[in-house]
Amino acid sequence: MKTVGQDSLKTRRTLTVEGKSYDYFSLPEAARTLGDISRLPVTLKILLENILRFEDGKSYTVDDAKAIAGWLENAHSEREVPFRPARILMQDFTGVPAVVDLAAMRDGITRLGGDPARVNPLVPVDLVIDHSVMVDVAGRADSLARNVAIEFERNGERYEFLRWGQEAFSNFRVVPPGTGICHQVNLEYLAQGVWTAEAEGKHVAYPDTLYGTDSHTTMVNGLGVLGWGVGGIEAEAAMLGQPIAMLIPDVVGFRLTGRLREGMTATDLVLTVTEMLRKKGVVGKFVEFYGPALDHLPLADRATIGNMAPEYGATCGFFPIDRVTLDYMRLSGRDPHRLALIEAYLKAQNMWRDETAPEPKFSTTLELDLGSVVPSLAGPKRPQDRVALDKAAGAFSAELAKNFAVSAEQAAKKVKVAGKNYEIGHGDVVIAAITSCTNTSNPAVMIAAGLVARKARARGLAPKPWVKTSLAPGSQVVTEYLKSAGLDADLDALGFNTVGYGCTTCIGNSGPLDEAIANAIEDNKLVAVSVLSGNRNFEGRVHPNVRANYLASPPLVVAYALLGTIGEDITTAPLGTGSDGKPVHLRDVWPSNAEIAEAIAQHVTREKFVARYSDVFKGPEQWQRIKVAAHEATYRWNDGSTYVKNPPYFKDISKTPPGVADIKGARALAIFGDSITTDHISPAGSIKKSSPAGEYLLTHQVREADFNSYGARRGNHEVMMRGTFANIRIKNEMLPGVEGGYSKHFPSGEQAPIYDVAMRYQKEGVPLVVFGGKEYGTGSSRDWAAKGTMLLGIRAVIAESFERIHRSNLVGMGVLPLTFKDGMDRKALKLTGEETFDLLGLDTLRPRMDLALRIHRPNGATDEITLLCRVDTADEVAYCRHGGILPYVLRGMAA
Repeated sequence: MKTVGQDSLKTRRTLTVEGKSYDYFSLPEAARTLGDISRLPVTLKILLENILRFEDGKSYTVDDAKAIAGWLENAHSEREVPFRPARILMQDFTGVPAVVDLAAMRDGITRLGGDPARVNPLVPVDLVIDHSVMVDVAGRADSLARNVAIEFERNGERYEFLRWGQEAFSNFRVVPPGTGICHQVNLEYLAQGVWTAEAEGKHVAYPDTLYGTDSHTTMVNGLGVLGWGVGGIEAEAAMLGQPIAMLIPDVVGFRLTGRLREGMTATDLVLTVTEMLRKKGVVGKFVEFYGPALDHLPLADRATIGNMAPEYGATCGFFPIDRVTLDYMRLSGRDPHRLALIEAYLKAQNMWRDETAPEPKFSTTLELDLGSVVPSLAGPKRPQDRVALDKAAGAFSAELAKNFAVSAEQAAKKVKVAGKNYEIGHGDVVIAAITSCTNTSNPAVMIAAGLVARKARARGLAPKPWVKTSLAPGSQVVTEYLKSAGLDADLDALGFNTVGYGCTTCIGNSGPLDEAIANAIEDNKLVAVSVLSGNRNFEGRVHPNVRANYLASPPLVVAYALLGTIGEDITTAPLGTGSDGKPVHLRDVWPSNAEIAEAIAQHVTREKFVARYSDVFKGPEQWQRIKVAAHEATYRWNDGSTYVKNPPYFKDISKTPPGVADIKGARALAIFGDSITTDHISPAGSIKKSSPAGEYLLTHQVREADFNSYGARRGNHEVMMRGTFANIRIKNEMLPGVEGGYSKHFPSGEQAPIYDVAMRYQKEGVPLVVFGGKEYGTGSSRDWAAKGTMLLGIRAVIAESFERIHRSNLVGMGVLPLTFKDGMDRKALKLTGEETFDLLGLDTLRPRMDLALRIHRPNGATDEITLLCRVDTADEVAYCRHGGILPYVLRGMAA
């Protein structure tokens, strides 16, 4: 933090709030030099403040500040500026490998002759353990207790390692298992709106900003906190004090007007917003919401919209702080002085939203009347594929024929489930899960789900016997208000017993289906369905036996459990027959807005938030009993561990960076189509016994029942390398008609798992490339999708376009992201995998340069095309020359 007088723009001022003084870096004062900035979007004002606060004439300059002010001229910029967040948020799937990397960096700096104690987070880091609970047990009164016991048994090695990290690293806090989903804990407790720190005896106030190692970090944008998901690689660099360069983004203004109609939910709204923004095209852009509807749009609804920013492709989906924000922060137990500071600070900075604030200038705008929103689902494969609820059954029938090759005759057939007294068929719902940060933070939809359960229970309805039901609240506060309203008993009665506090189904931790149901699905190739209140429904993500997945509001999840199929129109078909022998329809159990509002007013109270977060870092008894080894600067790696292993990134590190050279004689490891997600590249779900990762675990005496998931084993590079491109639904176009992670080795022509082929090429000294289509790397900010790519020996990924986070992660691991130019694509090149490739011009690598790709055909012919190198900034060029961002940081620290 700068001291007074160091800032060349002379913007440091003092603000007094309730008798307490805070230094801050004044935007109005900066405007005296920069010109009128009143119409800058609030998001860009936050970036500008960041530059004023850190301006040092080197990494942060007056020219950077002028570039942001100059954005107003065209509402666009090609300039990059540095950004350093106030804090870092992690969840355990991404947090474990980050802590593994920090531990490995301590070993690495020792090899370079440096002090391992220098490797510490320099900004506050919170790691919330929320991704490890699985729905092993569901629909029972003891579901929660049994799942927690299994979780601690299954994840003992990981949890011991995180406890070591909590003790070994300063500026690092761990929120234990069983507390809630990281984004909801962030929304309800961690986020402060305006952050404060002490520097040289003075209190300094500045906007609360963060990087998160999970894409849905953007949920906190609903609270007026600017943050977004980055790869663990970028997060580690930021926590080690590295400013991360970013292009000043375009800012899309989304104007909201009107009110939601009776019966509409925040989920219906967010699926509509997601569809609109995907069509608009906002990848790599900020989205900032404005308009008269914000005066009454609940904070929880804002958070729901912010949460889905990765699904509409934006870097963030931001709502400026206003009176609604402060009302929520007061409700959720924030310190009253903090609220006074937030209001005073934002008004001093002209960042407070009310009717008097000037309307920002945006790069482009779009508008939605909330009154036009209709009940909706999204699926069966992508969150942006919204379908109106009354059209869902017909849309699924069309999907069966178009994408699943199921004829009308086949679609109508039912099959007997062995040992059961029922049949199932295509479209039957086998998983109904109230899960995920997106909706479980929202009292309106959670209470609505409870009210649907209450009304259905009163009518004598029950879920269909083939449906696996579960409830995973986003925080313990949700349990408190459901319990206070008596709705927990109604949900329990319908099988929606609490199974744990975490992402569960949405992250692929849906647990096993009944074996007889799973066998019926697989033996008959049924297109089974899940309905979940999540944000992700990509292929193979929710459950390996479930091929069609639909996102829905929590009350609709309950309703579909009752109906049991997506193949019937839920708006007209009876959900079931009541105890009086009469059919019961959706309209009969759907609560009114007034009922929901009354329950919220009575049962969602400040006292519940204060009580549940009063001792948030203590954790359950199982956590408290974990023994922590005596503090040592470096970690004692356990060679026998199958969860935590010392990665090879720094094994042979030298003081001199290796640089970048041309790639010659490369082979294609895989050729993929459009929308290859990070789930395709690095699945988080179950590990198949026959996969390379499964075989590795078996050889290390791990029983199949104890495989856990890829997500839980992210601290072990041996598992994760073998899991790279191992998604069961991925299709390598080198192998027509083959599904799953397979490739072909040339010149032998032998087919094998991608990992095995990559290792064979590595032994032969052959560099590798991967080809892709549009939107390569969509989905979660999964650093292992880039780490695994690098460890397989892939030097470059050549695609039509990249999702923002994955492109950045590839660069962070020293892998080149390259895009086709001039309308060229993989199809036009007619690649088979038999070719070899040269990438030329890398010895003079610079940002966004053109590179030559020379293709040597098996018949002796040679073609050459031009590619755009998506190494976008000078800092990224430096990372590539060092072999990645972590070696770059480590060499700097050692020097």
